[in-house]
Amino acid sequence: MWVRKADRDRKKGVISPMPTQIVSNEEFIPRPQTEKQKQVEYLIGELSEVRARKLGMDRRTFMSTSMGLATCFLASNKVWGNNFEVEEAETWEPAASAEKYPKGEYFIMDVQGHFTDGYTLQFRNMEFIKNMGFQLKNDKDAYSFVNFVKEMYFDSETDVVVISGVPGRERLRDEKGNIPEGRARSEGIAILPSWLMAESRDKINALAGGTTRCYAQGNLAPNHYWDKVNNKPDKAAILEQMDREIFKYKIASWKWYCHTDPGRSGGGFQLDDDNAAWFYEESRKRGLKIFSVHKGYSYQSRTLGHLANPKDVEKAALNNPDLTFIIYHSALKHGPNEPDWEKANEYDPTTGDFLWHSVLMDIKKRNPKMNNVYCELGSFFGPLVIANPVVAMHGIGKNIKYYGVDHVVWGTDCLWWGSPQWLIDAFKRFQISDELCERFGYKKLTKQDKAKIFGLNAAKIYGLDVKKKRQALPADALDKLRMAYLEQGGQRSNEAYGWVRAGD
Repeated sequence: MWVRKADRDRKKGVISPMPTQIVSNEEFIPRPQTEKQKQVEYLIGELSEVRARKLGMDRRTFMSTSMGLATCFLASNKVWGNNFEVEEAETWEPAASAEKYPKGEYFIMDVQGHFTDGYTLQFRNMEFIKNMGFQLKNDKDAYSFVNFVKEMYFDSETDVVVISGVPGRERLRDEKGNIPEGRARSEGIAILPSWLMAESRDKINALAGGTTRCYAQGNLAPNHYWDKVNNKPDKAAILEQMDREIFKYKIASWKWYCHTDPGRSGGGFQLDDDNAAWFYEESRKRGLKIFSVHKGYSYQSRTLGHLANPKDVEKAALNNPDLTFIIYHSALKHGPNEPDWEKANEYDPTTGDFLWHSVLMDIKKRNPKMNNVYCELGSFFGPLVIANPVVAMHGIGKNIKYYGVDHVVWGTDCLWWGSPQWLIDAFKRFQISDELCERFGYKKLTKQDKAKIFGLNAAKIYGLDVKKKRQALPADALDKLRMAYLEQGGQRSNEAYGWVRAGD
């Protein structure tokens, strides 16, 4: 059975802004907590208890401060080695962290954020994931739009978020032949349809005084509307929805899942097949040239999962040099239920390679002049740095070595991981060891590198002027969205909303 990580932590008395084991984002079966992760969790509790007591604070309040995060990184270093740049003083005095890592030092643009606007996560009731066979109790409020605003904007340093789609299509006509609007467009359970992303983007930007704090993606893909009689895409329906998403919803990019089948076509699609080529041309005519593609994390479908392998990126990118392909998760395969992550993903410590990330890296090795593919870090950096920080060094190191630091973009896959602030702080402090740099030709991460990855690269892709003033959301924004922000004392919740095994 699965339980929410937050519920598990409350029962065990664990208080940590950084997850202490791999948290499922609904795209894999939760892992057992490893011995080293247990050691990190124990040290976080032990170190934070001592500091909170001496500082006259309760532990929950302490862990909501910069000192609490620094304590987590210190604990990780004690178990894994020096993977994070953190000093003992930062665990005792907030000024120490504030001086080294001042708030607002980086422009941060998160290209992968999710919510369900009050819907519970019923992924397993959907056709493409029913084989997973779990029935879980869900807390719909944790995944709501209002909590998304709280965690992403109020409780993190994130400046701009791209609301990222999940597989699903919209209903073009109702039973009477009329064009539906809003929720009437959503068939079955609407986890995060295109209309909702656009509507939510507008709410956020309006709260920010009309400045750009949010973008929205579109869910349409080549197999979303299907002519079953002739077994081919229903091009008329696809073009109708394409026009709606581009011109009415004003989406900023497409979000594709090649290994899902919302249109019940009987199969998925590939980035380099004829149906995708036709879609590219039609989207190109309409001025939209950004394609954000889920690769890796493939077992929502046991029959179509192989289509999440990034091997099709090569031909698609070479044939369409004017298009931009953002490869989500940096194509991390991440098997569904393996007890030994490194073995199942064929991690080779002698080369630093692992599935399917190595496929994505090999594409660039063969095509060094290919310049329209970007590696995204959502549910890539976070899981790797928790599972094994050395593997995270290889992942980040290879992304930069082969694709270049200007072709790596920041994403977190939150809300599944709770507030993204722990990920932001972790990456600020993350460093690649001298040993790996020497052995594998990686480079040390500079502040300039991190600035590009945190937001400057994504801003360039989306045509956002980072120097243009963006207003903060007003203090009463959450009240306007009918939620009492002070319900938890105005502090970051430090909860991860993903899943772990019960009893772990």
